[in-house]
Amino acid sequence: MTRFQRARLPLALYVLVAGIYCAVLGPRVLETSPDNHYAHLAQGFLDGSLALPGRPPGTNDWACYDTQLRGPCPPGFFFPGAEPGRYKWYVSFPPFPAVVMLPIVAVAGVDAPDRLFWALIAALGPMLLFLTLRRLREDGVSERSQRDDLLLTLLFAFGSVFFFVAVQGTVWFAAHVVATSLLCLYLHFGLGARRPVLAGLMLGLCFLTRPTTALLAVLMALEIVRVAQRERAADAASPDGGWQLLRNVDWPRALRLGALFSAPILLCGLLAMWMNQARFDDPFEFGHSFLQIGWRGRIEKWGLFNYHFVGRNLAIFTSSLPWLSANAPHLTISRHGLALWVTTPALFLLLSPVRITPVLKALTLAVIPVIVLNLMYQNSGWVQFGYRFALDYMPLLFVMLALGGRRFGKRFIALGVIAIAINTFGAITFDRAHQFYDTDRTQTVLFQPD
Repeated sequence: MTRFQRARLPLALYVLVAGIYCAVLGPRVLETSPDNHYAHLAQGFLDGSLALPGRPPGTNDWACYDTQLRGPCPPGFFFPGAEPGRYKWYVSFPPFPAVVMLPIVAVAGVDAPDRLFWALIAALGPMLLFLTLRRLREDGVSERSQRDDLLLTLLFAFGSVFFFVAVQGTVWFAAHVVATSLLCLYLHFGLGARRPVLAGLMLGLCFLTRPTTALLAVLMALEIVRVAQRERAADAASPDGGWQLLRNVDWPRALRLGALFSAPILLCGLLAMWMNQARFDDPFEFGHSFLQIGWRGRIEKWGLFNYHFVGRNLAIFTSSLPWLSANAPHLTISRHGLALWVTTPALFLLLSPVRITPVLKALTLAVIPVIVLNLMYQNSGWVQFGYRFALDYMPLLFVMLALGGRRFGKRFIALGVIAIAINTFGAITFDRAHQFYDTDRTQTVLFQPD
């Protein structure tokens, strides 16, 4: 089969997904989103500046730094009588999505149609997931058919929270759009430790997009141990298989692969540290500590990540349901979003795989730390239709579905249809049909009031 023939199906998938995403955008397709922070950051890069030229265009999640006190600015957005240059405004979100936007901002400026731009970028994610699933099938790692790979790809594109995220364009969702493609490429290059440098580059760029994804380096470490064996006698499925794998590791080869993987991640980390130091006089401060938001006191008290937040976030992750009422419109979604299993019920199949392979184990062990870290974050993902932070590891979950061996029969199809219906509703209504969403702005209302 020629390269063109192999490329036809992935390209057709891209066109299909991009077309549906743009259609769902509807009249908003050529709009500039109201919170286009990355466009402003990209413009700053083009102008040779890390700070905004003045006050930000809006009041939603901008960071302000007091250059004299080297700390947060006073509450608010107007500082009459302040010395010129004392208070500087920044985009505190990690910078790589702004790099992705550089070409369109260079041509159209900060008012570029970013909703369309991010929808077209979003369509790359499902295509890259399909390519990864196909590669695993061709390598003998996955026993799925092409039909199964297509079903998983379409479920990801339209039956997960990625659907509503793909058609927003605003800063919080654009980061997930970029990270999803990077994660799919990380899996493509990293599984089997085939391309350690490229795998490291993808994860490093993902860190510069969604920092919690850095913990997915666990996957590559486990894959290096698996492939760098002196002999093939080790059986990871046996009770002592893990220890046997470690005893049989060709450590010079493993260390070489690890160094190749780590080098681009280290470079990305150093770039982030330089940028943080240049803006906030602290190489480890991205800037979220300086956000001008109503719950900054919560961050100052507990930090950005703390066990204190686990209970609330775990409740959203596992138990947030639609609110039903006899009064119109009869259904309301919490601003904290729906539980992960509600938006994609097929993920329940992960709990009972019929095949447990070393790669499936590695994926599982890699996902767990990211889940835990996100549950410790000071924010549940508010405001959202579904638990969007799951996108920090969602591509791995879909590869796990492929490797788990559960038959994709009528039950899977039914769960997929339900998921597509739910997420289509979210993609169409979120941030548009406000009557279906809770109006609480305090972040304190998790469940339907009595």
